[in-house]
Amino acid sequence: MEYLAHNVAVNLNRIRMGKGMSLDVVSEQTGVSKSMLAQIEKGTANPSLGVLGKIASGLRISFQELVDTPPVDFCLVSPEETVPTKELEGKYKVWTCFPYEDNHKAEIYRIDIEPGGVYVSGAHGEKTREYLSVTEGTLTVESKGVIQTVETNQMYRFETDSRHEYRNEGKVKTSFICFFLDYGR
Repeated sequence: MEYLAHNVAVNLNRIRMGKGMSLDVVSEQTGVSKSMLAQIEKGTANPSLGVLGKIASGLRISFQELVDTPPVDFCLVSPEETVPTKELEGKYKVWTCFPYEDNHKAEIYRIDIEPGGVYVSGAHGEKTREYLSVTEGTLTVESKGVIQTVETNQMYRFETDSRHEYRNEGKVKTSFICFFLDYGR
C-alpha cells in the first residue's frame, strides 16, 4: 500500500501547485490542517479515507485523481531489473512494462518463453487487439483456431477477445514485446 501513499503525495502536490495554491489555502478549503497536508505531500502520513475525501471535495477533484498513478513525462523500464508479473519457473516470465494508466487504452508487456514452454492468456475483452514483435527466437501464436509463426524481427497483430496461447516450439528462448490496445473505449 506504500504506492498509494506515494501516489497521493505526488498528486496532491501536483494538483495544489497547478492551481497555484499554498498549503494554507488548501487547509482553509479542505478543513485539513496545514501540517497534515505537508506530511501527506512528503509521504510521511497515512491519511484516512475521510481526510482524502475532505481533500478531494475541497479541491473539487475526484477521489480517483488523488490515488491514480501520477502522470510521468519520461519512464525507462528494464524488465530484467524488475520482478515478473507472472512466472512459471522454467517455462515463461511476463513483465508488465507499461500498465493501463492515464488513458486506460494501451498496455505493454515483455514475455520470455523457454524452449517447449507455453503461456496461455485469457480473453482481454471485446474490441481489444494485440500487436507483438519478436525480438529473439520464434513464437507460435494460436487464437480462434488460427496458428501463426512469428520469427525474430517480425510483427503480428490479432484480436484478443478470446483465449489465446503463445508457444516456443524452438530450441532457444523466445522473447517478445506485446502491445495491447483497447479500441472500444
